[in-house]
Amino acid sequence: MTTEPPPGSGGEPPEDDPFRKQPPQQPPYGQGQGPQGSPYDSPYDSPYGGAGAQQPPPHGGGQQPPYGGGGGRYGGDAYGGSPADPLSGMPPLADSGRRTLARIIDMIMVAVVVWLLTWGFGVNEYDVDGDGVEVGKSFAQSLVAAVLYIAYDTFLTAKSGQTLGKKWLGLRVANLDNGSTPSTQTSLVRALVLWVPFAFCCACLWTAICGGWSFFDKPYKQGLHDKAAKTVVVSTG
Repeated sequence: MTTEPPPGSGGEPPEDDPFRKQPPQQPPYGQGQGPQGSPYDSPYDSPYGGAGAQQPPPHGGGQQPPYGGGGGRYGGDAYGGSPADPLSGMPPLADSGRRTLARIIDMIMVAVVVWLLTWGFGVNEYDVDGDGVEVGKSFAQSLVAAVLYIAYDTFLTAKSGQTLGKKWLGLRVANLDNGSTPSTQTSLVRALVLWVPFAFCCACLWTAICGGWSFFDKPYKQGLHDKAAKTVVVSTG
């Protein structure tokens, strides 16, 4: 049973994840400050009266908030400002057209394997006789397709964030909240939403809806499977 946090739970990504968003670098102590004076000088005085002098605290000893506010409950300012963008510090979002092409590449490669397996075991979706076409053993073929597509997508996405199609086109899947490679559980949720309807009921229609959603989604260009797993697809090049 997996011990990884569920998608969107806010769990910290592993320290060795190369895609983990890094905190902003703080300047070394003293960098960007004016020349150091006597230890007895007032911190509110400037020898030239310039803008570098610190302002004394307001009456009553309270601290002034930084310019632009801050301290809002969700990362925004105290006056209802919007929270910080979770994509800050991450690569740009992937182009939806390139995402579609990568998905087609993945579909073709897995479909070849599905066809070879079902042909080798005599599992055909259609039986043709002299009187017409009869559906036969279609559920078995759909089951094989679902298992292979889900396993392929889950394994590679959890390993590096990239299926073969995404790797060749310079794309990768990332957690929306921290930019790290999705966990196995997150990758599985994403794959289930994408491939179960594809395999069992409405392959072409569901692919168009689920993947095509990213063409119109704002601001993160998420497909329906991305929304379910709280992931985004970004460019690596």
